Amino acid sequence: MQNLPTFVFVHGAFANSFSFAPLQAELALLGHRSAAVDLPGHGFEATFPAAYQAPQSLDALAAEPGSIKGVTLADNAARVIEVLERAKQNGPTILVAHSRGGLTATAVANARPELIDQIAYVSAWCPVDLDLGDYYAQPEMAEVDAGAFAATFVANPDETGLLRTNFRTADPAALAAFKQAFAADLTDDEFRTFLNTFQPDENLDAGTSADRAQATTWGRIPKTYVRLAADASIPLAAQDRMIREANALTPDNPFDVRTLEGSHLRWLVHPKPAAELLANIAAR
Repeated sequence: MQNLPTFVFVHGAFANSFSFAPLQAELALLGHRSAAVDLPGHGFEATFPAAYQAPQSLDALAAEPGSIKGVTLADNAARVIEVLERAKQNGPTILVAHSRGGLTATAVANARPELIDQIAYVSAWCPVDLDLGDYYAQPEMAEVDAGAFAATFVANPDETGLLRTNFRTADPAALAAFKQAFAADLTDDEFRTFLNTFQPDENLDAGTSADRAQATTWGRIPKTYVRLAADASIPLAAQDRMIREANALTPDNPFDVRTLEGSHLRWLVHPKPAAELLANIAAR
């Protein structure tokens, strides 16, 4: 077992380690070990106020403090580094990031590249030329309507120090917007099941220009970008733009590009193709 790689998974916004359980089961059946990280303020560290339950009280929910307030990208990176340091004692590591988790994975790779034998982004943010917020102003993100979720936002982030979203909304329009953005190819039951794994709070720190991919550290790690072909939240054009920017930054170490069919969340709900793809990456 000493030379077998350990997959280390980093979740996206409002998510947690729980969402990787079906994928980890498939990998285990293929003979691979893995660890899914809960970033600070996620998983069993998350805040689920009583006002978030049924019956809900949105006014009370808006006033409740959250454990994720003040958590930074550096805190996220430190959590993953701690896991990688432990995993590295048992052999090679493959860091796998999804969605906003790509910001953390990039920060980790910038800081401690020696802990990572391979890095894989699965429709994950990998800022190279721009900061995260600036990508949303680019043509590749033109079809993404961030305002579609405005009705589910709770409280003012400037006052609460965190992002709070009511994923337990009963608003049909808001639920339809969530499904279209993240899970258009899932059944309604699959979509609602996954939605119930989300937590209401996320931290505000998405990094700065200093946290973009760095050629001298991040750039020396063998890397794969797994495109999700029907992703409506990070469209294929945006994924391809980040691949192009990264390849221009490190032309001698370009992305190994793979593609999975499906939406932003399908690979986690129906994980067998993703597990086989990751096992193939490990076999390299």
